[in-house]
Amino acid sequence: MNFIIRPATQTDAPAITACVEASYQHYIQRMGKKPGPMLDNYGALIEEHLVFVATSAQNDTLAGLLVLIEQADTVLLDNVAVHPNFQGHGLGKRLMQKAEQETQRLGYSSIILYTHELMTENQAIYQKLGYAETHRITEKGFKRVYMQKRL
Repeated sequence: MNFIIRPATQTDAPAITACVEASYQHYIQRMGKKPGPMLDNYGALIEEHLVFVATSAQNDTLAGLLVLIEQADTVLLDNVAVHPNFQGHGLGKRLMQKAEQETQRLGYSSIILYTHELMTENQAIYQKLGYAETHRITEKGFKRVYMQKRL
């Protein structure tokens, strides 16, 4: 399956929100509440940070997204999500590669991310991609596992 990854525009915000809702829905029961990405304002994130969308090359349907936030000495990969209808085609890995490429393009030598401590499958994926756990904290009411990759 072919995908096009491009910068998000304000017109993408509703589709991004829908993609996040579909991607994170199954975590609500496990966590007992909506995960953090389901609470974000994607219009504001598009305005203030680097947001990318992946669309199907066949019909321009939004298949995934990436939110990057520049920090003082690194880039925070704030969210990466693939709509369930498009999972299993390597898009998540492509979005992670895009995050690392953008981080290097911006002149940073490391990228950080966090995931909820109950999202153990995500932690395993990130470890496979070369990320190492740095610390765990409770932040905004969520128990988060922070990970970092040197580029």
